[in-house]
Amino acid sequence: MYDLILKQAKLIDGKVVDIAVANGKIAEIGSVSLPAKKSIDLAGKHFVSAGWIDAHAHVFELSPIYHDEPDLAGVAAGVTTVIDAGSVGADEIDRFYQITRNVKTNVYAFLNISRIGVIRQNELADMADIDQKLFDEAMAKHPDFIVGLKARMSKSVVGENGITPLVRAKEMQKKTGLPLMIHIGNNPPDLDDIADLLTKGDIITHCFNGKPNRILNQENTIRDSIMKALSRGVVLDVGHGGESFSFKVAERAKELGIYPMTISSDIYSKNRLNGPVYSLANVMTKFLCIDYTKQQILDCVTSHAAEMLHLKNKGQIKVGFDADFTIFDILPETITLSDSEGTKRESKEKFVPLAAIVAGETIVTKEGEENGLSL
Repeated sequence: MYDLILKQAKLIDGKVVDIAVANGKIAEIGSVSLPAKKSIDLAGKHFVSAGWIDAHAHVFELSPIYHDEPDLAGVAAGVTTVIDAGSVGADEIDRFYQITRNVKTNVYAFLNISRIGVIRQNELADMADIDQKLFDEAMAKHPDFIVGLKARMSKSVVGENGITPLVRAKEMQKKTGLPLMIHIGNNPPDLDDIADLLTKGDIITHCFNGKPNRILNQENTIRDSIMKALSRGVVLDVGHGGESFSFKVAERAKELGIYPMTISSDIYSKNRLNGPVYSLANVMTKFLCIDYTKQQILDCVTSHAAEMLHLKNKGQIKVGFDADFTIFDILPETITLSDSEGTKRESKEKFVPLAAIVAGETIVTKEGEENGLSL
């Protein structure tokens, strides 16, 4: 007997299938006839995808600057997995790990190369805070929790240290085999110098920010350094945030054939409550405004995110994979959306998360309750 069956679940390609779950894993896909302890009949009315993954969030609730509760950014918004992007370093990784054991959302972390994490805006201004020994100890202690390294490479963070923290980060990365996520913002250091140091699997987040140190050059084409980095296998992450997403940059990049591997929110309590982020679904809807297909958008929060982060059993509806799902609608509604610069775009549709299912456990969102979803 199965633990759960999702009956008549509509996939984004229009197919309607049954999905059976046993022991927290996907056990069967198709027309399921065996009984289950619980059955949810979606009647072909609601979409189901692999659970949404937010590859850039800030959910260490004890952080003094960027903080949130994992489940508010996660399952309450239809997101089954959130990746904290460097809120903590070696000093706090143990405490963060313990907090995440008591939430419903899957939580992983990029470990900040600064031992102090983001307890102040300039965590890389003092090179003494980059402690190799403590970093190695943290990596060894939490191999299944830490999915990468994080370095925020903007003037307000590195102070007078320029590119040096990134040089150290690349040295620290070598024996981990994990991706390095680089925050880009105001210069110095210059984006060209940053991009030149990155290698296959590294991640440039805030990739569509509208600041002078953006991926576009003065001729409004993609910088040569970025094109070369992409050719080496460096990937782009949206990381919307309060100050790091420009419709104009994203639109121009699309015109030039440049797409992000992942669409992420950079969510924390302030931009979740007051905008312009609000939720991962809201950020996803912004890409409908610039004519991404629904499949492209979903791939960026499921299979692409799992691939980028080496989450081997997530991101696909496939037998043997984790039973993480997002149930959602794409509703016809004209809405106006704002980027981080106050520029507005209009969408005729929007993503509406109705429920998150994590390892077979169902959590209905507020939108799901408002839409009468009873699971």
